[in-house]
Amino acid sequence: MSIRRPTSARRLLIAAFIALLAPAAAAAQERVTLQVLATSDLHMYLKDYDYYADRPDSDVGLVRVTPLIRQARAANPNTILVDNGDTIQGGPMGDWAVQELRDGSNRPHPAVDAMNALDFDGAVLGNHEFNFGLDLLERSYAGAKFPVLAGNVFRLDGDQNPANDPTLYPAYAILERELVDGAGGRHKVRIGLLGLLTPQIMTWDKDKLEGKVETRDIVDTARKLVPEMKAKGADVIVALSHAGLSPAPRQGGDENASAYLAAVDGIDAIVSGHSHRVFPGPDYKGFPNADLDRGTINGRPTVMPGSFGSHLGVITLTLEKRGDGWAVVDGRSEARPIVTRVDNRPTPVADADPELTERLTPAHEGTLAYVRQPVGRTTGQIHSYFSLIQDTPAVDLVAKAQRAYMRKALQGRPEASLPILSAVAPFKSGGRPGVEYYTDIPEGPIAIRNVADLYVYPNQLTAVRMTGAQVREWLEMSTRVFNRIDPARTTPQMLVDRRVPSYNFDVLDGVTYTIDLTQPSRYDRNGRVVAPEARRIKDLMFDGRPVRDDQLFIVVTNNYRANGGGSFPGLDGSNVVYQAPDTAQQAIIDHIRTVGTVKPASDSTWRFAPIPGATIIFDSSPKAEALLAEAPGLSVVGPGENGFVNYRLDLSEARR
Repeated sequence: MSIRRPTSARRLLIAAFIALLAPAAAAAQERVTLQVLATSDLHMYLKDYDYYADRPDSDVGLVRVTPLIRQARAANPNTILVDNGDTIQGGPMGDWAVQELRDGSNRPHPAVDAMNALDFDGAVLGNHEFNFGLDLLERSYAGAKFPVLAGNVFRLDGDQNPANDPTLYPAYAILERELVDGAGGRHKVRIGLLGLLTPQIMTWDKDKLEGKVETRDIVDTARKLVPEMKAKGADVIVALSHAGLSPAPRQGGDENASAYLAAVDGIDAIVSGHSHRVFPGPDYKGFPNADLDRGTINGRPTVMPGSFGSHLGVITLTLEKRGDGWAVVDGRSEARPIVTRVDNRPTPVADADPELTERLTPAHEGTLAYVRQPVGRTTGQIHSYFSLIQDTPAVDLVAKAQRAYMRKALQGRPEASLPILSAVAPFKSGGRPGVEYYTDIPEGPIAIRNVADLYVYPNQLTAVRMTGAQVREWLEMSTRVFNRIDPARTTPQMLVDRRVPSYNFDVLDGVTYTIDLTQPSRYDRNGRVVAPEARRIKDLMFDGRPVRDDQLFIVVTNNYRANGGGSFPGLDGSNVVYQAPDTAQQAIIDHIRTVGTVKPASDSTWRFAPIPGATIIFDSSPKAEALLAEAPGLSVVGPGENGFVNYRLDLSEARR
């Protein structure tokens, strides 16, 4: 057989073809695509399980995010995986894990163990990581095989020179990774991870942090550290920012400062969190300088992957060779959900990862044993379906438990002679977390899981001294959860402003009062008076008499609120008279064990003022339909959004 040699013309064509391919090959060798995967605000939702209801839940869990992680890695091996904080606190598994540490367990924290197993490349601390104190924080992350960051939290070294205060955890890490280009070539790229978190931890956990650490502004810290990271060779800088996205102009010391980082020179991408929302997504339509199609703010790829494992954040960066280093020339982001809607029904994207599920089995079984421990009984159902339209037994039970605890704790102190009020918020009241986010304790045995369903945070009880005038302003701020109702309007009006989380609707048990919804809200979200003439709180009474401005009270609340959480007027930590060592959950458990059997009832602490003729719409769970006898004046309208049901609230006459 003879081999036919190319003719001169054919040789010229081949040479020309090779010449055409050469620039493309060179371009492929000069560009790489880096993928950043991110989780945020897991809050110990590692398993796809609802420990409050004691049943599987395919809408949550790191085990449901893990298949998305594996798929993304398979599609692009040039991948790093990061966590954006609020990881070790939340849910019954978080409570169980901390109890294990307190009891001296040497087993790794289940969240950190899971992250090690999934080869996380880095993590930033969130604000809730500090809820248990610095010792338990350190012990929780002791086994981490990835860098744990907190660039704007500094240890106080006592020398009165803030410039040399060391950070509590490293401010950043620079990862050297070998990335593969489109032609198969391998390149070393240095990826900088900068960890920052909301500085408000000094307010929310003041009792655990004051005198030990301090925080500094997120943006100022980033501006200082980014040049340092560049000088140390970082080609790419990804900010892990446990802070939300605010459209408001920067003030300095902002809680939700992530969007401002998009204007910091040298930051190439941002992972945001804290707000439990999704970016890019419809929640942020119209957000300043945001491109929701590309997932950018001010041109910088930004992602916020929801909460409880609802989404996987994905940032894609195109890097181009520039001299001895690399530069980001393009980028975009998306938040991939673990559940999609098919025929308007939620459908899981993938089954739970079997390897991680098996690894979490000991923690899962330990949590189940913990939450199933009985503490008492209830003679009736205790729920939160109506907690935003009337006083409820759920709120009343917590209020009684808090008051009983504090009455005993204050014995022998000067404050013992003052009347004790109890501030309670209905934490689980639907809204943004979804139609299943309600407390629902059935008649019969009460277990620890039910207590955790009633009071979801590990907050410590705190007593504050307040005047009658301050109590009134506290209540005015609480009513911000309601929209203003126009009495002259004939079209339907929504009662609840779902932008305000229900944990900021404090009911002050021990006084009685009326809420006038025809008035605008006196306060904005930052605790500033925006309507000086507005007064929603009417008929504020104690023991059958009007509350005087100079009258003194002790109010039992939690350390978050007492130290300024939520920006409530008159609450900044300065009027704390007692900081309890126990959590509200423990106080509720002790109270139920003391009474043995709970008989659900409420004392009608508050009511709405009549608004004849107005059509007021309140959205709640479909399960509320079977309980309408408990809510006079409430009737079904029809389906609402996202699985909720709309109800009409008739306020034509006064009710208590």
